[in-house]
Amino acid sequence: METLARHGGEPVRKTPIHYGRQYIDEADCRAVQEVLLSDFLTMGPCTGELENKLCALTGARFGVAMANGTAALHAACLAAGIGEGDEVITSPLTFAASANCVLYAGGTPVFADVDRDTYTISPDAIRDHITSRTKAVIAVDYAGQAVRLSEISEICRRHDLVLIEDAAHSLGTRYKGRHVGSIADMTTFSFHPVKTVTGGEGGAVLTNNEAFAGNLRLFRTHGITRYPDEMMQKPEGPWYYEQIGLGYNYRLTDFQAALIMSQLDKLDSVTEGDRSGAVGEAGFGVAENSGFAARRKAIVKRYNQVFGEMPEVVLQRDIPESDTVWHLYVLQLRLEMLKCDRREIFEALVAENVVPNVHYIPVYYFPYYQKLGYRKGLCPNAEYLYDRILSLPLYYAMGDDDVESVIRALQKVITYYRL
Repeated sequence: METLARHGGEPVRKTPIHYGRQYIDEADCRAVQEVLLSDFLTMGPCTGELENKLCALTGARFGVAMANGTAALHAACLAAGIGEGDEVITSPLTFAASANCVLYAGGTPVFADVDRDTYTISPDAIRDHITSRTKAVIAVDYAGQAVRLSEISEICRRHDLVLIEDAAHSLGTRYKGRHVGSIADMTTFSFHPVKTVTGGEGGAVLTNNEAFAGNLRLFRTHGITRYPDEMMQKPEGPWYYEQIGLGYNYRLTDFQAALIMSQLDKLDSVTEGDRSGAVGEAGFGVAENSGFAARRKAIVKRYNQVFGEMPEVVLQRDIPESDTVWHLYVLQLRLEMLKCDRREIFEALVAENVVPNVHYIPVYYFPYYQKLGYRKGLCPNAEYLYDRILSLPLYYAMGDDDVESVIRALQKVITYYRL
């Protein structure tokens, strides 16, 4: 296929830039090395420190660290009592784990459509899908923006449903001034490398419910307890433990916990020495020591300034209640104004060395879900968006020149394909 770069001369960039990338500095390396040289590698004191740090950040009463974000979702479903015959309402415009976790627990995912402007699950669609079998709602903070938590929480209270907030994208986001993690019945986080804060892998569940927290800890460690007050029998000695339920090995390692804690320190600020060389000159009105959150917001603001003037694209709408730390930057293409489809735009950007992505394929499109009886047509808004959305590069270590090259690439591509 003849690329746009050939049509329009040299690519706007000499080296590829991808939609997401982790940022690791010397402080992170030191934190991990310290644990590697200590007595604990797998779950130990650092894991507990991380849980306390997440609670301090979010305002939640309890934090339970997990091996990854998917494990966090699975454990949350189990703690909520999801089982065979139960239905759980969730969004189709998400990574598969948001629905797979329901299947792991024996329940049935029910897909409710998203709002076409915000791309998050629609409260009205949730209401429309509630039945006598509905047990919970898994609401996904798409791209980092909080869902309409007040409205969805009220729906869940009225129908006695458990609200699980899939906040894999939204660490640091506030809703009506409160940190995500302290509002829903349970909130799950992911620390995958493309997320705002990473541990390589890792996850966590935050909750204000003590019973949920206790069950989450059991599910994380094979259903085994070492606490005498939880045991069925009198302990035989200090070595004694009991398996009182069926759990999993969803433990986080201590060196991952140390990395996540070091990364959390950079959510709001980064020391100049650690930040050196990461993003070059301070740009877009952001202080030199700005942290992960402020830098992501600044890049999104710059993108919006430019792309908001381009009639061929539509910006994701941010609800005023959400002070969003953006994980993804998602544009919607007005294909009726272009002489091409989304794939041609995607490949033309790749030819310019700007490598986008698409978030997400609706979950029920996948062959596995089709085998379960799900069919296209369930969620018209999600399907409409899937045909038109692109995720552009967004991460802390992007320099101002990187941001401007992404802007130039999209302008060049859209200009070429404009009707």
